[in-house]
Amino acid sequence: MSPAIWWIGHATALIEIDGKRLVTDPVLGNRVGPLVRIAAPVAEDRLGVIDAVLLSHLHADHASLRSLRAVGAAAPVIAPRGAGAWLTRNGLQDVRELTPGASARIGRLDVSATRAEHDAQRRPFGVRADPIGYLVRGSISVYFAGDTDLFDEMEDLRGQVDVALLPVWGWGSRLGPGHLDPERAAQAAALIAPRLAIPIHWGTFALGWPARWPKDPELPTREFAALVERDAPGVEVRVLAPGQRLDV
Repeated sequence: MSPAIWWIGHATALIEIDGKRLVTDPVLGNRVGPLVRIAAPVAEDRLGVIDAVLLSHLHADHASLRSLRAVGAAAPVIAPRGAGAWLTRNGLQDVRELTPGASARIGRLDVSATRAEHDAQRRPFGVRADPIGYLVRGSISVYFAGDTDLFDEMEDLRGQVDVALLPVWGWGSRLGPGHLDPERAAQAAALIAPRLAIPIHWGTFALGWPARWPKDPELPTREFAALVERDAPGVEVRVLAPGQRLDV
């Protein structure tokens, strides 16, 4: 079976490499607090057997306890330092904390934590755990950025990444600090120089009343692709719709 990426929506992706299936930041429901899903939903049972969950941070739109319990009950959950006790109290049985530079093995895959620049606290008064990203290495390598802003050490990934899953937007009309917009995501692609960049974290959730939904949810991806073509022409951009699968 060839490696594949199935982008489920927002920061949730299924990464299939060397017979192992890893899911990132699983959020599968139709609502997260005040946010509603505007993309087609994916039923939990469609994911099949999961070998590990990669959790980047504890914000509600990335760490859904219901989704984590559904897909992570029988699989290890790899999470940032500080998240383990909270996850265990909330029903997850096998939690393995990582800090940037540390790694875990899932079969033949090496899963390394990378730095991320993002708010550490689960709002409004929840637990703190420093966000991380992940570099998964097997027959191909996949970088999952989680939520992050640009940081200098991102260039250290250069030459190590075949596929980069890069956030390019969010769910509102603007982005605060600690996020990548299309321009900064294109700069990240130029720094990392992956063979393939897939924009994520767009077009999936919006505030719960239709008047606030984006009129053109794909706009950030078009801006990202144009900027990558200009600034990192050696990087191929593939835009997946939520729920779309790509053999890589």
